[in-house]
Amino acid sequence: MGWYIGALKKYATFEGRARRKEYWMFTLFLWLFGIAAGIVGGVLTAVTKSPAPIIIVMVVYFLAMFLPGLAVAVRRLHDTGRSGGWYFISFVPWVGGIILLVLLCQDSAPDNEYGPNPKGPGGGFYGNGYDAPPYGQHAFGQPQGYGQPPQYGQPPAYGQQPGYGQQPPYGQQPGYGQQPGYGQQQPGYGQQPPYGDQPPYGSR
Repeated sequence: MGWYIGALKKYATFEGRARRKEYWMFTLFLWLFGIAAGIVGGVLTAVTKSPAPIIIVMVVYFLAMFLPGLAVAVRRLHDTGRSGGWYFISFVPWVGGIILLVLLCQDSAPDNEYGPNPKGPGGGFYGNGYDAPPYGQHAFGQPQGYGQPPQYGQPPAYGQQPGYGQQPPYGQQPGYGQQPGYGQQQPGYGQQPPYGDQPPYGSR
């Protein structure tokens, strides 16, 4: 949804570049809202028993979306290193639309005369080269992967224990198979517990 709104904010902006995700997310919501507008127009037509409401609703909607749709398509062509004039190849009978579809599906080109690569530093929806992060991960920097130790100053993730040979934080008990830290005692078989600690009742 954010990509769709972002494209609408560039309503008549034909300069710059648009990556594939921006274009196809805009196209997806364009048709979803178009279907919703058709349903509303159909209900009004059924109520009024006249075809005028659905015709008016659909014409107004697609006229309103024509300019931003054309603008984002031109920016998508810029992103592939081509001028916006390639859009008119869609008017060629039979094969024009297929050729334009192939061009719109191509990946982003490196920095060119239309601007920097939107997938590089400074690109992306968040302006830092990354898309929206998955749920539970940080938006800035690279997310912490499964099994990786936490960064300095950050607590370990849920369910993660210190690795083999690493000492647990102060006051925590070592995990299974780990050695106790400095100053920690773990009585083994036949050893007495530390002074003042009594074993549970019935464990002798």
